[in-house]
Order: sequence, then C-alpha cells, then structure tokens
Amino acid sequence: MPNWKPVTATTSPSRRPGPILTRLLAAPARRERVTHVEHVPARQAGHVHWPDWVGEPLVSRMRNLGVDGLWEHQAMAADLVHRGQNVIIATGTASGKSFAYLVPAVSEILSGGTVLYLTPTKALAADQLRSLRRLELEQVRAATYDGDTPPDERQWVRRHANYVLTNPDMLHRSMLPHHSAWTSFWRRLKVVVVDECHGYRGVFGSHVAQILRRLRRICAKYGSRPVFILVSATVSDPAVAAMRLTGLEMAEVTSDASPRGSTTFALWEPPLTDLRGEGGAPVRRTVTAETADLLTDLVIDDVRTLAFVRSRRAAETVSLIARGNLEEISPELPAKVAAYRAGYLAEDRRLLEKALRSGAVTGLATTNALELGIDVSGLDAVLIAGWPGTRASLWQQAGRAGRDGQDALAVLIARDDPLDTYLVHHPEALFGRPVEAIVLDPDNPYVLGPHLCAAAAEVPLTEADLPVFGPSAEEVLEDLVRRGLLRRRAQGWFWTRRDRAANLADIRGSGGPPVHVVESSTGRLLGTVDEPSAHTAVHTGAVYLHQGDTYLVDLLDLDASVALVSEATPDYSTFARDVTDISVLESLRSHPFGPGELHFGTVEVTRQVVSFLKRRAQSGEVLGEEPLDLPPRTLRTRAVWWTLPPEAVAPLLAAGYDLGGSAHAAEHASIGLLPLFATCDRWDIGGVSTEVHLDTGLLTVFVYDGHEGGAGFAERGYARAHDWLTATREAIASCECERGCPSCIQSPKCGNGNDPLDKQGALTLLRILLAPPGPQDHHSQQAR
Repeated sequence: MPNWKPVTATTSPSRRPGPILTRLLAAPARRERVTHVEHVPARQAGHVHWPDWVGEPLVSRMRNLGVDGLWEHQAMAADLVHRGQNVIIATGTASGKSFAYLVPAVSEILSGGTVLYLTPTKALAADQLRSLRRLELEQVRAATYDGDTPPDERQWVRRHANYVLTNPDMLHRSMLPHHSAWTSFWRRLKVVVVDECHGYRGVFGSHVAQILRRLRRICAKYGSRPVFILVSATVSDPAVAAMRLTGLEMAEVTSDASPRGSTTFALWEPPLTDLRGEGGAPVRRTVTAETADLLTDLVIDDVRTLAFVRSRRAAETVSLIARGNLEEISPELPAKVAAYRAGYLAEDRRLLEKALRSGAVTGLATTNALELGIDVSGLDAVLIAGWPGTRASLWQQAGRAGRDGQDALAVLIARDDPLDTYLVHHPEALFGRPVEAIVLDPDNPYVLGPHLCAAAAEVPLTEADLPVFGPSAEEVLEDLVRRGLLRRRAQGWFWTRRDRAANLADIRGSGGPPVHVVESSTGRLLGTVDEPSAHTAVHTGAVYLHQGDTYLVDLLDLDASVALVSEATPDYSTFARDVTDISVLESLRSHPFGPGELHFGTVEVTRQVVSFLKRRAQSGEVLGEEPLDLPPRTLRTRAVWWTLPPEAVAPLLAAGYDLGGSAHAAEHASIGLLPLFATCDRWDIGGVSTEVHLDTGLLTVFVYDGHEGGAGFAERGYARAHDWLTATREAIASCECERGCPSCIQSPKCGNGNDPLDKQGALTLLRILLAPPGPQDHHSQQAR
C-alpha cells in the first residue's frame, strides 16, 4: 500500500487541490461535491546497485533500457530468489516489482533453466512479453500460452520456450493435464512467478491455491523444485497470504525505495436531483453520468485518464456519454475516448492497449481488466466510479496514475449506495488503514474435490501426496470414492473415467460455457458473457452495449449458449429482477448476540430471474416491467445469519414499524457494508430476510456467499459481526434522507423492487440487536 498520509485539518495546505483537480472544480457547482481531499507527497528514490551474481549480458541490456541498477527492495527480493528462498514482494504500485523477479528469472534462463509466469489476465501477460522482448537476449525464448495462442504456435511453445507466460486457467486445463508434453520444461523449471497475487481471493483464489499445489506435485515428479515469487502492490500480512496460496513458507519484502510523484486523492459525491425514486426517495445523479462528465472535461484538457467502472455495461455507457459530450465540441474529439472490458475479442483488446500507450486514446472507460500492472505509463488521472470492493483494489486503481513519476489525480466517485456514501463521509476508513487480508479457503470441499480428481488424473494420488493438498484431503478423497469419481487401490487413488477430470473444476465460477453474443443480421460475434451473468445481462429484451453501439437482445438460447442481438437506440436501460429462497442445512457455529443469536453455517439458496425493469437512461425513472421465463439456479453455500425472538421485536410492532420492512432494510444495508470487513464486494454476496423463517421460527436475516461451497466472506462477517452491524446502523442513521434511499437501505440488486423497506424500523431493530444482553437474558441464552 502506498504511503498515504492522512490529513485532518481543514485548513492544512496539503488539502489544497492539485492543478488537475482545480480545473475540474472550475465550475462552482462542483465544489460542494468534494467531501475530502487527501494529499500523498512525492517520494525520492533510494540507492541503486546490481547484485554481484547478475551477469554482464543482462546488466548491459538493462542499462540499454535505462535501468542503471536495482533499488534496495528489488535487490533484496532478487537475492532471496537467487538463494533459493520463496518470497512475496509487496511494495507500492509502480515500484518496479517486475524487475525484482525479472533479473533472477532471466539469470536462471541464462544458466539453462526455465521460468513459468502466471497472471490473472491475458493483457498483463502480453505486456510482460513486450518487456522481455525489449531485452533482446537470444537465449530468452519467451512466449505467451493462453486461449488466444494458435494451435501451431502452442506446439512451438511446448518444445522450445523457456519463459512461458500463462494464466491459472491454461495451467489448470492444458499444461497440467498434458504435463508429459512439457517434460523438458518441467525438468528445468527454476522459477514460478505469481503476479498480482492479491487478485487470487475468494473462490477463485481457493481454486488457484489448489492449482499451485498440483503444479508443485508435477514439478516433483520431474525432479524440479522451483522457487516461487509472488508479487502484489496491495496485500495485508504478505507472508501469511502467500503461504496460504502456495502452501509454502515465504519470506516477504515490503520496504519501498522507488521514487513517486505526488498524488491528489479526492472523494466525490454526485449531487441530489429533483427526481424521486421508489417510495418517493430522492435520487442522486448516477455515477456513470458524473464520471462521463468528468472524463469529458479531462479529455478536453488533454489529461490522460483511466475511468474505472464496476461493470461491462458501465464501461460502455461512460464511453458513450463522454463521446456524445465531446461530439458537441469538436468532431475529432470523440475518437479520443473508448471503452475497454472483458468479452472483447483479443485483437480489439490489443488495439485499445496500443492506442492508450501511444496517446491516440486519451480517456478510457474500463472495468478492472486494466487494474493490474499493464504498462500504461504517462497517465495523469484516474476516475474510480464507485467503491471497487476493497482498499487493495482502490490503491491498485489509484496507482495507475503518475506511473512516470509525475504528479497525479485520483477521484473516488460515490455511487448511490450505502457503502459508497459511508466512505466518502468517513475518509478515516480509507486513508492510513491497512489493506484487507486475502480471504480464501483451499479446504472448501467444493474446491478441493475437483482438484483431487484432476491431480489423480494427472498422476495417481498416493498417501505421500496428501500433505500437499491440506488437512481435509483424506476426508474429501473418501467422499470422492463413495461417489464413484475416484477408485481406491493399494497404490493410491485413480481417476477411471473417460471424460476430463479438469472439467470438474469451474475455477472462475462461470457456471457453464460462455454465452456468445451474436448480431442476428450478420452472424458477427460481438463478444461473450459468462453463463450466470447471461440471466441478467443478455436475457431476452435486455439492452446490450458494445463499443459504443446499443443492441436489443432478440433471444437468449441457454441450450445453445447464444444470445442473438439487433442494433437499436432505446431510450432506456434494463435491470433484471429475481426472487430468492433460502433454507438452513446446518449451523456450524453460533453464540448469543444481543437478545438474539448469531449463526454461521451451510444453507441452500434458490434464485430465479423472473422479470426486468426498463429505466430511463439519464434519470433512472421506471418505465415498465416485463416478465421472463428463466430456469432457477440452486446454490449450496455458507451464510451468516442472526435471529431475534418475538419478545425482542415486540417494541417495533408497538411503535407501528413494518417488521418485514425493517428486517429487509437492515439486510440491504448490512450487505452494503460487509465489503468493508471482508475482501469482497456486494455482488459477491446475497441476502434474505423474513419476519418468521421456516427453519428458525424467528425473525431472521441472512447474508450468504454467492459461490458454491462458500468463499469465506460470510465467515468473516460472523467473526466481525459487532463492528460490521454497528457500521451498518451508523450508515443508515447518518443518511440525510427521511424514508430510505439508495445511499442507505435501497439495493440495486433487490429482487423485490426494494419493497417493503422501513428505515426507522431498521435503526430500531439494529439498536435492539446490538444492545448487550441483560443478566437474565444472558442466563437464559446460556441455558439454551
């Protein structure tokens, strides 16, 4: 995490806006929208030197690129790797971490070894490949190996490449299952680089943890024991996180001796409009419209800017609005703005990355696909449209500006959302605070089971392998044998089926094959959408945006994994609505909580998209609702829930509050605030509330992980329940609305259309829940 210096005095000179922010605030109406300004001072560079063991060919090539030596933190990490020590490098954004692993990795190649580089995104691998080729070392045969690599090129990579850049997906589905085709590479493997490791969290991170354990096992088969180098700008307790991810002891390097320009960081809240939403609640200007306006002004001033948004739709919308604004000024300016997101074809992504680097594109609206360390040096500003889910992501995104050492601007623009509103009015929750711990659970049986099957298919499992996969491996293996997925023999466990074992593990939680978005009139493939998202993003009748063009979905065919679309210009956007049921399967832990009880356990959630709303694009006004006929989806996962007995909620009924609306409002707000205490965002979790739940017989509020088997988020909520629910109550109480609004209790993902909701009832309910139990209450709860 960067050295963010908290500034508290309103009159402090360091709170003065920097030059870029000053230009944005030239319009007087905007000044009231800035709730806080933080100034991050510049940092001078430390001493540089080359370790003695680095060969002259590499030193001379690096000097040709303008690298005169390694800063202290780079040299420390490189020395640890050279001595055979696993290490995690956790220094700030743009601190030169790539050179810290590049020097020892290339040195190993010059000595006859091979290197495996893992990254969460294809774009980052392509960027690293460009850096390697700039070295112009004939001995380094570097190549990417991912889904975009042509078949004939893949064969060359397997036989000849000694620096392979890939992602966990290809390692899982191709390299490990077909390990015999990589025999020479495995035997000489010296270094494994795991870049941007903070991205491996939740269920995805748990899958990657098991893939790395399978990798270690394959390496051992071929007689190699590579050093693991993990890299992240933003991770708490680096050595602990790295050990959990790899299963190996880790040294950590956390000091940062790199130079950095100063950064002005502004917290920004869009204004209230004259419009009224559901229940007459005031409507704030949308974060997409506000971001598009700011991006427009920055492009006019030739300020190179990334605008980070939360969804593919938002990336397209911000780009579309900004280009429309610029069209009114000059016909040449709209070409300076583009959108960048997952789902684009590979050649389109590469062209956009090149245009951003060259300056042909000045403003780019992007999802977090560009959050990671792709070299886009020369950026002046970053707009962050809505809380990105974690402080780690916030610092990653903010750090993309100022990468050439120049001064920079970062702006966090609040959505109309409880957590966003809370954060822009509580800067102390952001600045001067450590980033979140990486939450992952490699022992989740829904994760571990498929990887044990994949490992057995690669090489039959033996008793000696079990410690590699963790303490739950033996129990999970017994279950796999009972289910007929593995067969036990004297020598170990065997995969005996004809289908591919690797297909059992859906590591990114996509739920099935991607849905192809195809233009009906031409048959042209526009992009793809993951299968679960298809229910909400490309259902029949949905508005779909692609590179500034608007389409309507004519038909979603889930069996064929195709969504047919036609170009259109509707004056509305679409939002899917769903219904959710939940049943308790098992309470794993519980304890008294106020006059009620807090539980953590296993639940089954059934969710079905049943309709969609049409909302006017600029105002959010609801124009109508259309029914949908889509199949339900069932999820077995983990949840935290709390209950209150009838005598505890009697005061709410006596005061005339809507009991169901009170619980519903508390549920929404608690979902909105949990990301402050767990490494997730509100789209990773879900919730259900009811006056009397069938399984508990009491008023019950559930918050559950939105991933099969659980992701650790609900468990973190159980552990931090008092802090979490206290912040929830405070967020509701501090909101200036009267009856509830999107800034406190309304949810953008509510399947019931945010009805019923009772703001004052939710405050009373949370006050009752958080009240310490009296002696008599405590005694009766202990007896239960």
